Amino acid sequence: MISTDTAAPIQQASIPDSRGLNLYAADPALERLLAIYLPRSELEHWRPTMERLGARAGGKLDELALSADRNPPVLMHRNRRGDDLQEVRKHPDYVALEQVAFSELGLAAMSHTKDAPSPLVKYALTYLFVQAEFGLCCPVSMTDSLTRTLRKFGDPELVARYLPALTGRDLNELYQGAMFMTEREAGSDISAISTTARYEHGQWKLFGDKWFCSNPDADLAMVLARPEEAAEGMKGVSLFLLPRVLADGSPNAYRIVRLKDKLGTRSMASGEITLEGATAFLIGEIGRGFQQMADMINMSRLSNGVRSAGLMRRALTESLFIARSRRAFDRRLVDMPLVQRQLIKMSLPTEQARSMFMQTATLLAKADAGDSRAQKCVRILTPLIKFRACRDARKVAGDAMELRGGLGYIEEWSDARILRDAHLGSIWEGTSNIVALDVVRASVRDEALAPLREHLSRLLAECSSRLPENGMDLASELLDRTMATVDSVARADMPADIRHAATALYNLTSAVFMMWESVQCQDYRRLGLAYLVLIHKLLPTDPLASPDAARCQVVPAKIAAELEITEDEANSLLPG
Repeated sequence: MISTDTAAPIQQASIPDSRGLNLYAADPALERLLAIYLPRSELEHWRPTMERLGARAGGKLDELALSADRNPPVLMHRNRRGDDLQEVRKHPDYVALEQVAFSELGLAAMSHTKDAPSPLVKYALTYLFVQAEFGLCCPVSMTDSLTRTLRKFGDPELVARYLPALTGRDLNELYQGAMFMTEREAGSDISAISTTARYEHGQWKLFGDKWFCSNPDADLAMVLARPEEAAEGMKGVSLFLLPRVLADGSPNAYRIVRLKDKLGTRSMASGEITLEGATAFLIGEIGRGFQQMADMINMSRLSNGVRSAGLMRRALTESLFIARSRRAFDRRLVDMPLVQRQLIKMSLPTEQARSMFMQTATLLAKADAGDSRAQKCVRILTPLIKFRACRDARKVAGDAMELRGGLGYIEEWSDARILRDAHLGSIWEGTSNIVALDVVRASVRDEALAPLREHLSRLLAECSSRLPENGMDLASELLDRTMATVDSVARADMPADIRHAATALYNLTSAVFMMWESVQCQDYRRLGLAYLVLIHKLLPTDPLASPDAARCQVVPAKIAAELEITEDEANSLLPG
């Protein structure tokens, strides 16, 4: 079991220190939301684990993460006798974090075991864990996604051989996963992959270089390669499972050339791989590699969105703690209008991302059970959260650093690490441009826009008896306009407008989710957040117009400070 870190936040002089803050208890909206998305019995079962994890994430795990970030892994090519070693040596504090994520919590195995909990449980635990440590969540996510892809497309004998180790909880025996896709000339353009697969003596052998491979010493990796006789372009790309060690115990024929010196995620190794006739197993059909890998990529994209949501929440929690604790010019920071404005600008994307991943995780459970409409919704929501939440995290993390002031720039605090890590989300598993294109591709080619519209309309209908007519009219009008915009951009092949359309869809979708959530849990602060998204992110504004002081300051100030507001106060935010 995970022990509870009971240390209280430290207060000394004028420098507030949140070390020891329980990140679950400091975020009261989290449990309210979980209560409407999870069955009561499931939440009751997992609440103690989340409370303990929240305590450790704000204390001991954060200390371990700071240490692991300062002590990155080292690649040992040979031992002292000159024998090939190819060992990635990890700092003991990173190994301690692995023990929590893989063994104690079982985050990588959780979805693949008997009586697996709802997907949202895994993502909620990840959301808390990542508020302490971001880098390790990549190997956790890749192991989870590799297992899902193997079970879905792999030969039954192969599944039976590797599934027990992939779902194990003993850190010394369990298998970690990775995916090796990127090449120097083939980043987002998968069709340009040049890694070759040869069928020799009844086995597939891989030859070539992979340029950016996170968790490079993983026990198993999914690799994209092109069989020698396969077609050019995307049609020839195939998916292979690459073991680190062969059945006879000998190392497979590939080398880790070097580790990357990265801006962020320093705790976790990323490297370059040279395949020198490495033995691998074909997954699924030849030429269907990208389609099969897409499922793994999409799950990693969802995980990226969850992680970005968690980073934003940690940044916001730190900023709220500082704003409530620190005084300047004889006033608390949280009472200053400009600080309130900064906090609410951080709160909006933070809450948008949280609603997006909770809805997507809930729909994922239905999709995996065979619901075709839910499958379509997940198909578009997954790149959507990856596109926008990962970009928003960079801005929120930067604002949190600024609010702390000069200390935020010091590596002894969490801000600098969070900011560096936040920049990775919008690069891994597709840059913003690529993922925005995928949103539009899902809209039309995969016919996902209509099911998403139906889902949003159904949620709004459930709100109609509880919300004012002008609020419902505003949401309905913007729903129609947003869907029309996305559809026209997609069908007219207007690539320059794709990001604009995807952003509008994200804002509209997240606002509707928050409206529905506010009704379900009677949280009118959440309704106020939804209205602010609709008004400030989807309606035209005149930057020189005289503001309504009462409407623009009093209620948003309460929302920024995470205070409760009344239904009337939330509705007062609507345009007159």
